[in-house]
Amino acid sequence: MGTDPTPRRGPSRRQVLSGVAGLAVAAGAVSAYARYRLQHDDPGKPEDDFTAPTGGYHFERRRTPARTVVRAADGRVLGTFTDGARTALLAGPTRSWSEPRTTSAVVRSNAWVRLMPDGWRQGKEDTRWFREWFPKALADRSPDVIGVAFQYGDGAADRHTASGLRYAGKAHFGPRVDGQLPTSFHYRDEKSDFYDYLGVPWTFPDGTRKDPEEARYGDVDCSGFMRLVWGYRMGYPMHSTNLQGAGLPRRAYAIASRGPGVLLMPNTGRRPADISLLQPGDLVFFAIDIGRPHGIDHCGIYLGPDTNGHPRFYSSRARANGPTMGDLAGRATLDGDGFYAQGLRMARRL
Repeated sequence: MGTDPTPRRGPSRRQVLSGVAGLAVAAGAVSAYARYRLQHDDPGKPEDDFTAPTGGYHFERRRTPARTVVRAADGRVLGTFTDGARTALLAGPTRSWSEPRTTSAVVRSNAWVRLMPDGWRQGKEDTRWFREWFPKALADRSPDVIGVAFQYGDGAADRHTASGLRYAGKAHFGPRVDGQLPTSFHYRDEKSDFYDYLGVPWTFPDGTRKDPEEARYGDVDCSGFMRLVWGYRMGYPMHSTNLQGAGLPRRAYAIASRGPGVLLMPNTGRRPADISLLQPGDLVFFAIDIGRPHGIDHCGIYLGPDTNGHPRFYSSRARANGPTMGDLAGRATLDGDGFYAQGLRMARRL
């Protein structure tokens, strides 16, 4: 099959201006999405009932990485909290993620990934904040990180703010590049950030203003997609450069080497021998550019194993022309000798 034939048009001037006003895009501002709560179900609908206990928790400390595991009285793992990371891996109803256009694989999981206000540390389980937050987080069925990410994949419905700004819906990777064949990795141009997808200007905390390119409306490359999901939608801080800074930098290599959170797998120049540390929500990084296979140039979100036991990830890719977990550019699993498995280099937990 080809790509979506529906013409893509940028927002009207009225939509852009009203969207900017509604979003209050200002230095240091919290994500606009955080001020506009979703009232929609996420694409992965819960398939079963999950009764979350409201007490009787048992806490265990684990190492490599240092983390706290929370169990119910019956032994079920309810949550994993990694020291220095803001992501919380929680148990919840089972959901299935699929993408028939690009793969027959299905990821079926009870993992829900939430973002805490700040990094975890040992002993936080004894705070009033945790005692109040944890039961609510276990019972929360609003879209989590993975659910939000799939709001930009194949078949995703457009979603708009009250002011008419489209903040979700099928995303594409980037504009076509003249002179490149459709089979080339360079057929579609990268450089599309989250504000290009939205079609609105954005001012970062340091005062830097970035204006969207009209030709990139609805487009987002791999690292831009991470910023769209984690930054714009989930409220993780972002900055405008690839240097050290507060929050997520722009490019994949900068997020890998200078990003926040916990480095799970350092870059040794070779694929990691062991990926057992990965959990859903972790960022995975690749060196896959043809002719330059040693630099980090791609990133995605780890989903967990598919129903055949193969570890899958979700990212915006040129060949699929947008967010995908599929196999159009080569087998998109982290095991075996496929294209992406050979290119895997690093992992980070935000």
